[in-house]
This record gives sequence, C-alpha cells and structure tokens, in this order.
Amino acid sequence: MIAPKFIPLVLRQLLRHRVRSMLTLGGVITAMFLFVTIQAMQAGVSAATQQNADDTTLVVYRKDRFCPFTSQLPEYYQSKIQGIDGVRAVIPMKIVVNNCRTSLDVVTFRGVPLDAFLAVRQEELHLVDGSFELWRHRSDAALLGETLAARRGLKVGDRFDAAGVTAYVAGILRSEEVQDKNVAYVHLDFLQQATDKNLGIVTQFNVLVDAASDLDRVARAIDDEFAVAEHPTTTRSEKAFVAYAAADMVELVAFTRYLGWGCIAAVLTLVGNAIVLSVQDRVKDHAILQTLGYSPWLIGRLVLCEGIVVGLLGGGMGTLLAAGVIEWGQFSLSTDGLSIPIEATPLLLLTGMGISLALGVLAGVVPAWQATRCEIARCFRAV
Repeated sequence: MIAPKFIPLVLRQLLRHRVRSMLTLGGVITAMFLFVTIQAMQAGVSAATQQNADDTTLVVYRKDRFCPFTSQLPEYYQSKIQGIDGVRAVIPMKIVVNNCRTSLDVVTFRGVPLDAFLAVRQEELHLVDGSFELWRHRSDAALLGETLAARRGLKVGDRFDAAGVTAYVAGILRSEEVQDKNVAYVHLDFLQQATDKNLGIVTQFNVLVDAASDLDRVARAIDDEFAVAEHPTTTRSEKAFVAYAAADMVELVAFTRYLGWGCIAAVLTLVGNAIVLSVQDRVKDHAILQTLGYSPWLIGRLVLCEGIVVGLLGGGMGTLLAAGVIEWGQFSLSTDGLSIPIEATPLLLLTGMGISLALGVLAGVVPAWQATRCEIARCFRAV
C-alpha cells in the first residue's frame, strides 16, 4: 500500500484531532464488539441445530411435552427400543434443571445408567481432570462439562447444589458434542431418588443408530411402537430436537443477524465520516505535500491508510474485547435443559479482523479518491 516510512505521517494525521479520532475509535470498538458477540451466538445456534452426515443420535421424548419436568417415560421402553432394527444402543436419561426457562446460567443434570453410558460414550469424552473410576464408585458423583465447571468455578473435589440436588465433582470432561459442554452427568438412580423419587421413570431416551441414513426410519419405528401406549413418544434427531424445543430462542437469535449488519453499517459510516472530515480539514496541507513532491496518488494512498488504521485498530480491539468477555463468562443460552453455546472461535476472530480491514478500505476509498482529484491551485484557494 505505502512504504513503512510513511506510517508515522498517517498516525500524526489521525492524532491531529484526538477527540474526533477517539470518539470514532470508541464507536468502532462498540459496533465490532456487538457484531462479534452476535456472530458467536449465530455460530452456537448452527452448531447445536444443524445436522450433518455424522449425526447418528435420536432423542425419544414424551409426545406433546416440551419441558423436562413434564416428559415422563417408563424405563422399560429401553428393551423395546433396543429390539428395533438399526438401533445400536439406547441410553435412558432423566433430565433435571434448575431453571426450565431461557437463561444464561442453567445447571442441567442428566441421570444416566453408568455401564450403558460409558460403553457408548467413554471414548468420546476426554477428562480434563478427575477419573471415571471416582465417578463410578461414588453414588453422588457428577461429571461436569468444561463450560459449566468454568462458569461456576468448580473443580474436582468440590460439592455444589442446584435444583435441590447436591453432587460431588468427580471429573471435568471435554467433548465436541454441544450438549456435553454445559451438563452434569450423574447416576440415574441417584437423580431419581434426589428429586421426585419416581424410580423407573425417565425423561427421554438417547438412541444411537447404525448409520445416519437410518435416522428417519428408526424414528418412525419407535413412534409406531408406542403410538397406542399410555405414554406415546415423539422421536427426532438430536439436533432437530434441539431446534424444535428451542424454536423461540433460535428465532430470536436469528433476528439478531439484522442487528449485526446494522453494526457493520455503523462502523462503515463512522470511519468514513471521520476520514471525510479529516480530508476536508487538510485541503491546504495536501497542496503543500504536492509542492514537496508527493504525487496525488501517494496522498490518496495515505488517506486510504488512515481508514485502514482506524478500521483495524478499532475492529481489532472490539473483536478481542468480545472474545475476552465470552471466554471469561463461558456463556451458554439454555432452555428446557438444552444448551446453545456462545463461543468465540479462532475462525470468528479472523473473520472479525478481516471485516475490520475490509470496512477500513471501503470507508477510505471515497475520501482517498477525492484527495487525488484536488489540484494544487484549487487547494490553496480553499477556505
């Protein structure tokens, strides 16, 4: 763009009007902070609800029920589901949450039968701390998702209470599965006794099928099996189940996309306005630079670099600030025991920086072009 020796000149031009530059920078930081946060929410929704070719999990829920408190299925359904062709494993689960409404701080207990759960999931779960043996041998032990542990400041050996359940932290796990990050896995019988004492009653069944192509067929077979039973079922793929149960929240997050584009427009307007005003204030300065041998194109490139510096500096600070707040808060949107993570991934940070650069260039193009079109004599006559 320009030689490094001209960078100090660009910075001096920006510092000539410190108040204007600081206000512009503050606006860019705020707008990019909002944009990156919104994009992190959008990415979380996509990760939680968009099915891919590797998904082989179905969720069997009580028909016409939405909240975990109202979904009750007999545990003996497990053997009947296991007998359906294409089913690889069935894990009964009891779900207990401290808040069934949409919230940023929900503790979700998932009671599971230990042997069946570990047989299917142990290879997918990576323990950051603690051990599976400790979880197996303590009846009140819990395995916490990494996000939940970080948000609550919990470590192995701590005891915590939520939703009337007091559990001992036996391990902290890391998993690629979205719903594992904000959950506390406990013994099924322990959770049944600690809450409603309904032994033999669970909230849902997680069904693993042999292949993703079998999902629809197996789901229909399960619902047909219990269609006339006392407790009929509705079966969906896990991500379709999340999308359905959290439909209102997903729709709300989708609406914020317009707010994100508004933030981008605000950044473009702020930077562009600041550079235009700066160029108008320096018309005679540009004439002097031309008399000293600066070509109009060089002056135009200097003006364009001002926009790039403001865009990158403000956008970079806003992006890093958003990433820091998200990482510190370990936020997760939760409803009905389901979680949608808010995560600032490296790709999102690179995207934020790239957009900041692009906006800086766009904002500086018009003022730079105007600066190249101004003749020396007309510049000196300008008031």
